[in-house]
Amino acid sequence: MYWIGIDVAKRKHDIVVLDESGQPVGKPLTIRNNREGIDTLIATLRALDGQVQIALEATGHYWLSLYEQLSKASFDVLVLNPLQVHAYSRSGIRRAKTDKRDAFWVADFLRIGGARPSRVPETTYLQIRDLGRFRFGLIDDIGDCKRKLLSILDRVFPEYETLFSSVFLRSSRELLKKTTNPQEFASFDLAELSNLLRSASHGRFGTDKAKRIIETARDSIGITVLMDAGKLQVQCLLAQIEFLETQVVQVDEAIRQLMDTIPQYITSIPGIGPVTGAVILGEIGDVLRFSELEKLVAYAGIDPTVHHSGQFEGTKAHMSKRGSPYLRRALWLSASVARLHDPQLKAYYDKRKVEGKHHGQIMGALCRKLLARVYVVLKENRPYELR
Repeated sequence: MYWIGIDVAKRKHDIVVLDESGQPVGKPLTIRNNREGIDTLIATLRALDGQVQIALEATGHYWLSLYEQLSKASFDVLVLNPLQVHAYSRSGIRRAKTDKRDAFWVADFLRIGGARPSRVPETTYLQIRDLGRFRFGLIDDIGDCKRKLLSILDRVFPEYETLFSSVFLRSSRELLKKTTNPQEFASFDLAELSNLLRSASHGRFGTDKAKRIIETARDSIGITVLMDAGKLQVQCLLAQIEFLETQVVQVDEAIRQLMDTIPQYITSIPGIGPVTGAVILGEIGDVLRFSELEKLVAYAGIDPTVHHSGQFEGTKAHMSKRGSPYLRRALWLSASVARLHDPQLKAYYDKRKVEGKHHGQIMGALCRKLLARVYVVLKENRPYELR
């Protein structure tokens, strides 16, 4: 029996082969992450006289291609959590840290039986996961653009954000496309500005709002020398925001189409919508790889940290945040909706709030309750029932 450990990287992979006694077989092998390198690895593994068991760490997305190629070549491959391998490597006396040494620890961890069989998500779930993560990235980019825009307005027209409930309402956006200069706002024709507001807001705003904008602009203390530059920056940022928003719509449609191809009941749980449901499904993948709820809770990183030593026992527990940040974010968003619309979770939130618990602490507990529902629905493959 041969135990193969692979340290995965972007440009190259380091491979160590151990025999049954834990001794290296030959010298460590380094291959390029390309077709020639992978073919060399496959040929080397096939030349070994005995059974082969391979393990590699889930390093970013770089492991996926190698895993796919080795699986197609009919090798049995386990994917390991880097945290587990790192913890095991600390059992060594020497603190040497090299790629080849990392490959050795992967192989040895596999040899001693520390690795558990892993389930790599199916193609559809991988696509959903990637699109869900990409969508979160787009949302973050939109938020970044909005923060930049507000910062610019705070310099050139600081009073503007008091005029609307949100600077990013459609009517406000249409105004900002015209100008951000208070002097230009102040010189607007009242009838023209009223018509622009009425059209952009579908009749919600009109002459009264136009008068208030003009009066506010006249008394503005914006920095005059920055107004031309600010106008250009705001217009560029608005264009970026609108472009990113159209991309979010495209991604949502692609996610919806993928979700339609798989049987799922996760969106039957109050608080979980099509998008957050897709992210949760994509991050969890095959729920059967979690033998119990606590393992899924740990994977989401919403398990509490524990500090206990001798007579000392910590009283302030925090989320470990060691698992998937995307799963944790989707759970938090879903819990925020569920606490408003689910009677049980709303009652729980209100009760804990009266007891003096902090909002974040209560939300962490709601995330765990919501994940417990997800776990049951996925494991039993049935719709959620409120009992």
